[in-house]
Amino acid sequence: MKIPEHVHTCRIILVLPSLLLTVLQTATAQKNGIDIYSLTVDSRVSSRFAHTVVTSRVVNKADAVQEATFQMELPRKAFITNFSMVIDGVTYPGTVKEKATAQEQYSAAVSRGESAGLIKTTGRKMEEFQVSVSVAPATKVTFELVYEELLRRHLGVYELLLKVRPQQLVKHLQMDIHIFEPQGISFLETESTFITNELADALTTSKNTTKAHICFKPTLSQQQKAPDQQDTILDGNFIVRYDVNRTHSGNSIQIENGYFVHYFAPEGLPTMPKNVVFVIDKSGSMNGRKIQQTREALIKILSDLNPKDQFNLIVFSGEATQWEPSLVPASEENVNKARSYAASIQARGGTNINDAMLGAVQLLESSNRAELLSAGSVSLIILLTDGDPTVGETSPTQIQKNVQEAIASQYSLFCLGFGFDVSYAFLEKLALDNGGLARRIYEDSDSALQLQDFYQEVANPLLTEVAFEYPSNSVEEVTQNNFQLFFRGSEMVVAGKLRDQSPDVLLGKVRGQTHMENITFQAESSTAEQEGLFQSPKYIFHNFMERLWAYLTIQQLLEKTVSASDDESKALKTRALNLSLSYNFVTPLTSMVVTKPEGQEQSQVANKPVEEDKRRENIHYSGGRGSKFRTMGRGRSRIPGASNFPTSFGAGALGASERYGQPGHPDVSYRPRPSHFFPHQNLERLTDMSHLMPTSRPLVFLDSNQGVLDRLKIKTKETTTSAPSPAAVQAPAIILPLPGSSVDRICVDIRPSQDSVDLLSDPGQGLEVTGKYKRQKGGFFWVKVTYKNPQVQVGVSPEHVVVTRDQRSSAYKWKETLFSVLPGLKMTMDKTGLLLLSGPDKVTIGLSSQNDPGKGLLLLLRDTDRFSSQVSGTLGQFYQDVLWEPPAAADDSRRMLRVQGKDYSATRELKLDYHEGTEISCWSVEL
Repeated sequence: MKIPEHVHTCRIILVLPSLLLTVLQTATAQKNGIDIYSLTVDSRVSSRFAHTVVTSRVVNKADAVQEATFQMELPRKAFITNFSMVIDGVTYPGTVKEKATAQEQYSAAVSRGESAGLIKTTGRKMEEFQVSVSVAPATKVTFELVYEELLRRHLGVYELLLKVRPQQLVKHLQMDIHIFEPQGISFLETESTFITNELADALTTSKNTTKAHICFKPTLSQQQKAPDQQDTILDGNFIVRYDVNRTHSGNSIQIENGYFVHYFAPEGLPTMPKNVVFVIDKSGSMNGRKIQQTREALIKILSDLNPKDQFNLIVFSGEATQWEPSLVPASEENVNKARSYAASIQARGGTNINDAMLGAVQLLESSNRAELLSAGSVSLIILLTDGDPTVGETSPTQIQKNVQEAIASQYSLFCLGFGFDVSYAFLEKLALDNGGLARRIYEDSDSALQLQDFYQEVANPLLTEVAFEYPSNSVEEVTQNNFQLFFRGSEMVVAGKLRDQSPDVLLGKVRGQTHMENITFQAESSTAEQEGLFQSPKYIFHNFMERLWAYLTIQQLLEKTVSASDDESKALKTRALNLSLSYNFVTPLTSMVVTKPEGQEQSQVANKPVEEDKRRENIHYSGGRGSKFRTMGRGRSRIPGASNFPTSFGAGALGASERYGQPGHPDVSYRPRPSHFFPHQNLERLTDMSHLMPTSRPLVFLDSNQGVLDRLKIKTKETTTSAPSPAAVQAPAIILPLPGSSVDRICVDIRPSQDSVDLLSDPGQGLEVTGKYKRQKGGFFWVKVTYKNPQVQVGVSPEHVVVTRDQRSSAYKWKETLFSVLPGLKMTMDKTGLLLLSGPDKVTIGLSSQNDPGKGLLLLLRDTDRFSSQVSGTLGQFYQDVLWEPPAAADDSRRMLRVQGKDYSATRELKLDYHEGTEISCWSVEL
């Protein structure tokens, strides 16, 4: 079998002489006779170090030999530590070998025509592991994969990501996530792209001070898309996000079995002023969506600059152009000018990275000579490019040398590679040589959010020149303990060994520089006390801290090879290789070989992919969150051993609350009831009525049952008039139906001249809802829902839903399933395009998109009796006391309505109610 040249990823050879190989089939696993009867994931997180075991048990129910494929996704930062198969009671274990040795076995097997499997990168954070085996009739096979990863803190949270894709109904399917954090768990959130309200009961969460357990165990009926279908609904991401309690110093030293780990994330430090130079590629290859999203992100980033910051813009193609002659303060006036300039950037020409970068350094140098850089400030250069240098100096090696000599360790350089045409290895070395880091920006619908998210990582520097110090008689083989910058929301991690005769108490100091002064933090930890914390086998695995130290050491050694000389790189790789073999880690230097019983041939080789492989493979990504990625061999019948379950912590996400909305309670007794504003058939009618949408103004329906007309002071008997002709019926762009069988309703007609509308404000609920009206769309094209507790902002447009928490933003497409449980707030979105925001004692807010993105958004309210007496706003005012005046003369079709001291004319009209999909008679009020 010939493997394509573009595949430079994990290769797996599987040879089982006792089982006949069969022709690949395109049917599903169940149709081909292979049945997954058990699929479990057990993930144990101890002090941020995650140990995940995925076990898939299958049986061949067919009368002939069939092929079973174990396939799953795991975090790219994770190291596989074991893979084994049990066939007819015989275990075929995996062993880690040096890559060249394993490659020889692979090549020999390929030359014999044996089948191959692959591990390759499949997404932004994941890589796919896959292996196939032929299974005799009535034979059972157990697949088990183990991987480990250190969860890194990103914008204030740790994130554990599991990919779920079993591709068939599974009799016993269960995920268990155990978290143990000696510092204490400050909050816990869960999010899923496949859980629905019907599946909510399969998810349970419990939490106490230091431990948490999340369990997902759906029944067969809960897994079904529909009662009469055998297809599974489980296909997407399951995410757990959490953070830990911290002292003011942010120090925590933990000790287990002769090893220690020191976590450092201080609280309460002021942000240091920044001098930022944005270097933006506007070459021809950036034309179209790339430059559009870059402009969009840049405009938002500029608005987020601190008034104490200084900044400038350099845009480049064949030549570099500087926006202002020098750095300018981030005043409101300068920011607005820069935003206008950013909005005018057009893409054309070549790519002269060398001149642009040297120009950025010269700009900082001249500002420094002119004493424009404030004492204690931090200088950053942020480069965004999508291609290789094509104009001026085009040698990547020479450019790296020129930039490093110019920066001379004075500034930090961060490189963002847009898409897959860019040489990521070039940018990574450029950044690491100069105290920064590189990040790939994926060419997708949320690219602007990715850019903004990266900026938030570096927006708040708190310390520079950070150094960790320990007594030399206490520790040895310490990981990296000097860092150039520390940013808010991140965490520094140092690990090491304790010496044999080390004192019982380990002392640690962390020195750094703030804007105003040098500062020292001190921590100490008793070995005897710490050892007692890690004795519960339910929440940890033995020697996890030693494995954490090895994991961190290997990661840092591999990172250092990027900027090291040839001789230094060889020594670093040798040490990393030895550690990989010693701890059985599949790293870029090793491969895993699954062996047969003695005397039989090796069966499989697995290599770890690297970031640059993506460019060589010319992979195309489509879709946003939850998009499907097709890899080689995707058409075969497969057992997604544990579907696709990956894990990745450190980038911001959501998680299961302490109690779905009532912090402080370890149980999960509260379950918000499912919210259905209208039947699915009516929703279909609603979305099919886009041709009826008005082109002039949106309408809001207020039902009389919950908190509106039942709180009105009616002074006269109400009568109705004959309905107008159907031609006079208007359809609303926004609707707020309130549940209940009401007869009377208020329809609020918002004037088209209003550009931005304060819809709801309720301090008692900690809730604000605003909307932006656009005359061309005939409705609201943006609605923003802001909660004070928890601090969450949900921005909704006809194209996307953007959730922002603690400066982290996540984008979702309409009709993409979402199930997110935060402390005190639940967010759900189903495939019909209905987004619900609810919680205990909270008003439920619903937003629905239409099939035509050019139309406005539909807005719905429920549980409005939960509004406080402080509610106000264009819509909120109607939930206060409202007074009807007697009808004018004998015309019962007109009334005067007094709302909070203001008089409005109300007219009885016939309107189209999207809630029911029918015409209704209501009192129309124009605001």
